[in-house]
Amino acid sequence: MIIAPKKIEKIKVATGIYWVQVPEVNLYILCGCPADSVKHLKKRGLIAKVERDDLEYETGPNAILLSDALLQNGGFSNLAEFPILQMLYSQGMHIPNHPNNTGTKPLIIGAADQMEAQLEYIHRGNYGLVTKEEILATGISEEVAEEILRFKLKFAFGKITTPDELVDQLIVEDSKVEIRDGVYVARKAFNEYEFAYGESVVQVNLNLKSSEEYEAPYYLGYHNIKREYFAVLHTGEGNAWDVNRPCMASVVMFQGKIYLIDAGPDLMTSLNALGISINEIEGIFNTHAHDDHFAGLTAFLKSDHRIKYFASPLVRASVAKKLSALMSITEESFNHYFDVQDLELDEWNNINGLEVKPMISLHPIETNIFYFRTFWDNTYRTYAHLADISSLKKLDSMFADRISQNGSYNLYHKIKDAYLTPTNLKKIDIGGGHVHGDANDFIEDTSDKIVLAHTDLPLTDAQKEVGSVAPFGSVDLLTPTNQNVLTKFAYDYLRFYFPDTPDYELAILVNCPFITINAGTTLFRKGKQPDHIYLLLTGFVELIFEMGIRNSLSAGSLIGYYIDDREIVAKSTCITSCYVQAVEIPTSLYKDFVRRNKMIQKLDEVESLVHYLECTWLFGDNISLPVYIKTAQKIEKESYRQGEQFELRDKEGLYIVKNGKVMLDSDNKTYICEDFFGAETAFGEPEQGFKVYFPEDADLYKIPLDYALEIPIIYWKLNETFLRRQKDLVS
Repeated sequence: MIIAPKKIEKIKVATGIYWVQVPEVNLYILCGCPADSVKHLKKRGLIAKVERDDLEYETGPNAILLSDALLQNGGFSNLAEFPILQMLYSQGMHIPNHPNNTGTKPLIIGAADQMEAQLEYIHRGNYGLVTKEEILATGISEEVAEEILRFKLKFAFGKITTPDELVDQLIVEDSKVEIRDGVYVARKAFNEYEFAYGESVVQVNLNLKSSEEYEAPYYLGYHNIKREYFAVLHTGEGNAWDVNRPCMASVVMFQGKIYLIDAGPDLMTSLNALGISINEIEGIFNTHAHDDHFAGLTAFLKSDHRIKYFASPLVRASVAKKLSALMSITEESFNHYFDVQDLELDEWNNINGLEVKPMISLHPIETNIFYFRTFWDNTYRTYAHLADISSLKKLDSMFADRISQNGSYNLYHKIKDAYLTPTNLKKIDIGGGHVHGDANDFIEDTSDKIVLAHTDLPLTDAQKEVGSVAPFGSVDLLTPTNQNVLTKFAYDYLRFYFPDTPDYELAILVNCPFITINAGTTLFRKGKQPDHIYLLLTGFVELIFEMGIRNSLSAGSLIGYYIDDREIVAKSTCITSCYVQAVEIPTSLYKDFVRRNKMIQKLDEVESLVHYLECTWLFGDNISLPVYIKTAQKIEKESYRQGEQFELRDKEGLYIVKNGKVMLDSDNKTYICEDFFGAETAFGEPEQGFKVYFPEDADLYKIPLDYALEIPIIYWKLNETFLRRQKDLVS
């Protein structure tokens, strides 16, 4: 019996990504578009190369259903930039005289708030800063600003196109709406949709379970990385279309510290494979705001500390505008999530001994290439990271009609010289085409080693004459380390945990073995007495308390910190999630250390507060053990009797309601608080007053507000709560 194909079909592509197709009306919908959704479609064969009239192009979706949630479990749910680019250019929907350019535009479907955010984010992703005034505000001279605008327009074929001109939009609220040709979509619940065509119906649920995360399209294995004095760890040589490799990126190791260059899609997958935890990252150097170098920034938005963000003001402004558009937040909020460190263009900037020079590159949006150097053995050791450059042919064509003018002449040679300056190690973009580099331009480059990146194609013989590939996890050593940097890390971590303990006591713990532990190793099991406690120096471990309840601890965590004579049984099973380097301390030695330094009562008090914080919504996610302990040490306990009151601006702080109930009054409007309050003074208008009343007895934990706002995930939740409360205020 022949079974007729369904009129409408659904395919699960990956976690949080579905494909709905109605071939009869030529409708192919990508449902959910987290990072690397295009790569997932390619791996499933839903994007394929075809040929017509001697023209090769790709198939793929022509519509996108957005998630109702911008973020789920720490990952962006809506990153439509590259799926839209794939439709416009790889499929040819926006290319003149292309057989797929029929006048039909890509379609975005979803809720109004997410639609608005996506359109502005796509606009900033296409063009970056869009006016001369925006460029001048970053400190660029008027002459250079005019040049940047001029070649920005050339890349855009002479016109800055609004999102409305590039894509169609379909808002879905409470009732079903027609997509086209008899295909309907309806929202059934939050993030749950139903598609119907005739008698055929399919449901799509874009909600992730609490245990789920968006997955990478590739497997990277596990790598044991030694922390070096000055070295480059290769973490990506592909591009946004390469299904087997991460996008072009690097890690610079300097004096044992970790610096990222760019944060592409699936950043956490790469870091996990390399045994690097978020806590180990000193900072990130960002070349530009395209998603293949930008999408991983979400990993830092909900972290427990602000990562240093290094870029020129030109690039930083472009990135901040795109991120704020995507997240529907103010541009100023960028500084609350990152410790912004502006770099001066064309100058060597000293970053704790590591010198870095950002220089302008020719690209559709504001882009820097980076040169790094450090002095060693009577010379400078240098690394150049040339992401998203243009070919010299493109560079020549961009300046051909103005090369006689001083401003254009100077910028032309500055960009060209920046590309071709010899270094010990140079990684270059060879993606080709309209907006990327060409390996042949570097045939006479005298750099010691050239790494070719930003491509999804095998290297040609001609390209191999210029440079080579660098496998994921490989290291180029520029200056070797002659010391064990992990020993210093161990001392610093222990000094944090035991600030009043003499050095000679800490030396006992540091004299324990420094070991490397394989990924997937069980360190101890729940209910058993651990033989050792572990000070994590690199990587992270997973703690399993009971079925479905998990947590993780990263570098800097002292696993077993609370153990004393009265507590010797593990409360969880502990398994390494990657290669881990740690100090292995015998439990008996540690208990003796705690007893000898009279810390049992103090540890019990801290443990009680940390466990309380772990169970609150505000502090329950992505907080590391050192931050929990630091927070617990800052807590002050306050008690109030029924009828008492105070003005919040006179007693600023973040208050957690342990017992009882609190009422806040502002502008004659009142709301009842049973969880936390205090951030109103940070997010409210300067002249706005907030009076605190106690309708019943209450016990509060008070944390310094300035301290709490420095923790990105806490800032996120406090701001989110304040905005919600302002909407819900009742008289």
